[in-house]
Amino acid sequence: MTNRFIILVVFFAFAKAITAQSQEQFPKIATLDVSLMHGTILQHNPDISHLITEHPKGVLLSYNRKTFGEEEWESRYGFPDWGFSAAYQDMKNYNLGEAYSAYAHYNFHFFNRNLQFRVGQGLAYMTKPFDVETNPQNNAYGTTITSSTYLVANYRKENIYKGLGFHAGASIIHYSNANVRAPNNSTNTWFFNAGINYTLNRDEIPEYKIWEKRGYTEAIGINAMARLGFNESDYRGSGQHPFYDFSVYADKRINIKSSLHAGVELFVAEFLREFRDYQANSFPENGITGDEDHKRVGLFIGHELHLGKTSVLSQFGYYVYQPIEFESKFYNRLGLQRRLTDNLFASVTVKAHGAKAEGVSLGIGYRFKEVFNSKAEL
Repeated sequence: MTNRFIILVVFFAFAKAITAQSQEQFPKIATLDVSLMHGTILQHNPDISHLITEHPKGVLLSYNRKTFGEEEWESRYGFPDWGFSAAYQDMKNYNLGEAYSAYAHYNFHFFNRNLQFRVGQGLAYMTKPFDVETNPQNNAYGTTITSSTYLVANYRKENIYKGLGFHAGASIIHYSNANVRAPNNSTNTWFFNAGINYTLNRDEIPEYKIWEKRGYTEAIGINAMARLGFNESDYRGSGQHPFYDFSVYADKRINIKSSLHAGVELFVAEFLREFRDYQANSFPENGITGDEDHKRVGLFIGHELHLGKTSVLSQFGYYVYQPIEFESKFYNRLGLQRRLTDNLFASVTVKAHGAKAEGVSLGIGYRFKEVFNSKAEL
């Protein structure tokens, strides 16, 4: 169940790239990249200090599809690229082993397209995950398949000589199973990277289409959202359990790029029931009796960054009802959302307490107001 659930998460991350194919009037211009990486694992948690030994090395391969303004949002964000990438990382630690990963990514360009910023999301295969008998020291990865996120900032020059160019910069790669199974202390590797790139169909590059800037607002809309996921408490062996999040919130489109959110949500997490019972039976001195309600209620505010029909969500909340103390009173959520119809949308999000993930969820929602009209088509 774990692997199939993570595969669904990555399938959603790839959906935008698959559906973003350009029409025939815009040539398909792309670049191929290869980058060598050398870095260090950051000690974000003292529990993984024994796993940080030598400097990891890796290779990153990328396919980048350029945009030229066929859709208005492309012009609005400086003509970003979308693409696919694959990485190999040698952790240079016997217990961590190696990582093979695949991603969907976006590239955003700044300073006359000399600075490139990339964000990628995908899956990783870990060769030596935690095993109670053969690898008990690896408390970073509790599963063979993990989610992975990476960021890159590069100085980049393309097509210097017959399509060849170069790039160099820094990157960070994060591996975590989002608490699907314990242990899950995760790793973050900071890299310096450098490599070459090659532009395909370089003789067919068209002019960028600049769309006229325009103001945009919408009336306040009411949304209902349901989310489902699976996770496990930090107590290894406590088992994987489903969790359900239900939220109602208002959104206000303040401009063509951004919407603001505010709402209330109910969390029903079965792992908290197990956590409560374990605490009551094993550590009664902590004050948990076993009769506490395992549900939580939170108030949240948020922001939605619109990229055509896809958007990036960031939300920040506070538990106003939390009978079982678990992590902090504050929580945050990051993820992607995709409009399926005028009113129906789906999402993939990660809920966390600071940098500690609680779970990845798939969601479906409905907006109780018509989004499209004659002057507001996206």
